[in-house]
Parts: sequence; structure tokens; C-alpha cells
Amino acid sequence: MAISIFPVTPRFAAEVGDINLSKPLDAATLQAVRDGFATYAVLVFPAQKLSVEQHLAFASNFGPLERTVQKTLHSEKLRVREEIADIANMDAEGRIWKKDARLRLFQMGNRLWHTDSSFKAPSGYASMLYARSVAPIGGHTEYADMRAACDALPATMKARLQGLIAEHSLMYSRRRLGFTEFSPQERAAFAPVLRPLLRRIPESGRETLYVASHIGRIGGMTDAESEALVGELIAHATQRQFVYTHRWRVGDLVMWDNRCTMHRGTEYEDTRWPRDLQRATTSDRIDAFGLLERESTAAADY
Repeated sequence: MAISIFPVTPRFAAEVGDINLSKPLDAATLQAVRDGFATYAVLVFPAQKLSVEQHLAFASNFGPLERTVQKTLHSEKLRVREEIADIANMDAEGRIWKKDARLRLFQMGNRLWHTDSSFKAPSGYASMLYARSVAPIGGHTEYADMRAACDALPATMKARLQGLIAEHSLMYSRRRLGFTEFSPQERAAFAPVLRPLLRRIPESGRETLYVASHIGRIGGMTDAESEALVGELIAHATQRQFVYTHRWRVGDLVMWDNRCTMHRGTEYEDTRWPRDLQRATTSDRIDAFGLLERESTAAADY
């Protein structure tokens, strides 16, 4: 059946109507979603009622399902299936986490501008975040259009970025928050991977920035130079004209393209209000740099 697409901004973020994601999509409907995704990069599907299995079935239309990094970080049982990234503020028993909980400290990294799974090989393609419960105040998600930000770069900066390769690791972003206590197993799992700062999206042909708080170093630069350049690019890409803010409603499923967006969660009273958001993410079939093998640096560097 035909779907309705209502742009929230002219070329970034749109709401999709006349679609029920709890049922398998026919070929024409799925293609309409793909076409809309290629244009807007952020799609909002309101008023959905999904089981975990239905959520994952929809996500699987867009590539292989990732496994959550929480399986690496924690020996205790997960609250949800390992194909789901648990963005809730609850432990495995459904209790709101304590202020000093290790998982809470780790999840604070979601409040930094980032790109899901840029630190994995292969990197992330589509993320689909589903709201089962929301906080009454705060807890929005902001999305930045890295294609538009790339278009707006000065010619001198774009020329400077050509051919530059950055190291991405989950340890880099968490270190920005003072979280440095990683086990040997975690250090091995989160060893850095190499990614270009510029890439082109095959479906649209548009060039895009590919930056995130997961970047620690850029080839040929000192750490200080790398940090300064990443900071400058993130500041440029997150100017208001490039950003869409999503205010969550129960039943919203928001889907975004990790190859050409950044996002971050905004603050809410996470030790007071229960909030249950669950994310499925798929891997990119064609890696950003043509590299499907993990490139590591020595653990001593950390």
C-alpha cells in the first residue's frame, strides 16, 4: 500500500504515515521506505505497537542485525535480547539504576554527539529506536545532518579533509567523560578501527562528513591537532540549521542512517523517571572505507 511522508525539515527528517510496522512489508512499501530513507536520513514512524520480535523483523530488512556491546561490558544477564541495544535506565530486573551504577556511567556517552557503531567493523548502517516508555520531562534525541554540514563546509576545509583517516573507538568517547576502567577483554573488543572523515552515500550520491565523539586520533596529526579538528567539525555540524530534535512519544520508532548523521540524547532525571527505549541496529553491507577487518592499535596507547 502507499505510504505518506511528511517532511519535518525540507531535506532532513520526515514522519511516515499509513504504515504498520508490526506486519511484514510488501516489496513496494519497503521500497518506498528505502526511498524516503535515502532522501531524509531520519524517518519517524509514530503510534507503532511492536513486540521485540516485530521490531527486529522490521530492522532485518536493512541488513544484518548487530549484537549489543553490553554483552561485552557486563557479565550479568541482559534485560533484553542481545540483538537489542538497551537504551533504558533500568537493570535486568526492571529497577531504575543507581546513580553510581557502572552501566549508567557508561551510558552517559550517549549524551555526546556520536554515530552508532562507527567503532565496529563493519560499521553501523540503520538504527531503529523504539519508545516503550518515556520520561515526562527531557530525554529528547537530537540528530545532525552530516550531508548538509558537508555541503556547507568552506572549500579550504573540504580540501583539507580529503584523504584523512580517523581512529574510532568506544574507549575514546568514554574517556572524554572520565570513564577509563576497561577490562582486557573490553580493550580488545573496542580496539580502534579506521574510518575516513569524508565519504559518499551510494543511494543518494551525496558526500557527507563522518565524524563522532568516538574519534581519538587522525592520521598524520598529533593528539592535540586531532582533538581540535574533530571539535571544530562537530561544532560546525551541530549548528541549529543542521539539527532536528525529536521529542519522544510512546510508540514512536525513529530510524536513522548512521553513515550520514550524528545524534545525542538530552538530559532527563534518569534516577527518577523510568524510560524504556530499545534500539536495533544493522551493519553496513559496504564498509565506509572498504575495510571489513578491524585495525588495532596497541593497548598500551590507552
